[in-house]
This record gives sequence, structure tokens and C-alpha cells, in this order.
Amino acid sequence: MSTTLNVNGQSVTVDVPDDTRLLWTLRDVLGMTGTKFGCGMALCGACTVHLDGSPTRACITPISATVGKKITTIEAIGTDSVGKHVQAAWLDLGVPQCGYCQSGQIMAATALLKQNPRPTDDQIDAAMSGNICRCGTYTRIRAAIKQVASEGDA
Repeated sequence: MSTTLNVNGQSVTVDVPDDTRLLWTLRDVLGMTGTKFGCGMALCGACTVHLDGSPTRACITPISATVGKKITTIEAIGTDSVGKHVQAAWLDLGVPQCGYCQSGQIMAATALLKQNPRPTDDQIDAAMSGNICRCGTYTRIRAAIKQVASEGDA
């Protein structure tokens, strides 16, 4: 079935069944491999994208639920002012270790800062709690979010 999606500000048409998960549409059909497969059950956050600005787990979201909505992936988050500053803070503080979860972490952090430009530690922890980092870079993730917030870039 042919479906038109808005991905990173561009209209794209894909020919997949309506129940195809957004993750596989992005990765396998559109070749956008920045969004990662982690657990496949929306528990780890590696597949986080924005759907109309809200962090959404692409591994469980059927493309039928994305029609008429704006999908933003890690490939385009740097075109957003807040996303650009989040990415810069990630590099500045050396947040990634293995890096596998980091696209989902950046997407979740950007959504948080767009909704709440000055989050408390508890608010950061709550917003990021669904994103698992096996390397344990949580302290650096929080520091990067606080850096963006303190710079007034959020």
C-alpha cells in the first residue's frame, strides 16, 4: 500500500503495509539508519524519533499512525536550534561511549528542552528514564542537558 509521510520536512511516499513499523520504514525503505533498533518493545529508547515534536518509539509505531504528522529523525535534529545545541553539548562533554543509544538520547533530550527549557534534575531524570544507556553515561547526559539549559539555547 502506498503511503505519503512527512519525514524531516520532506514528503516521501513508501509502498509498505499500514502496520509496518516506522523504524523499519525509516531504516529499510528510506535508508535512514540513524534511528536504531534496540529492544523492539519500546523499552530502551534507541529508536526514539519525534512525531509532531513528541518523542515517540519508532519500533512500535505503525506508519498508519504517522500519516499527516511530522516525523523528525536524528538525521535532521541538527536543523532545529535546540537540537543543534544538544548535539554540540553532547560533543563538548564527550557524552557518547559506544554511541549506540545516543540518537535516541539526543531525540529525547531535545524534546525535553523544547517543552521545558530549564528542567530540574528530577525532570531530566523523568524525561530520560525511558532511554537506556548500557555504557552508563547518564551523568554526562544530564550534564549536557543542563549545559544547554544554562546557556539559554533551549
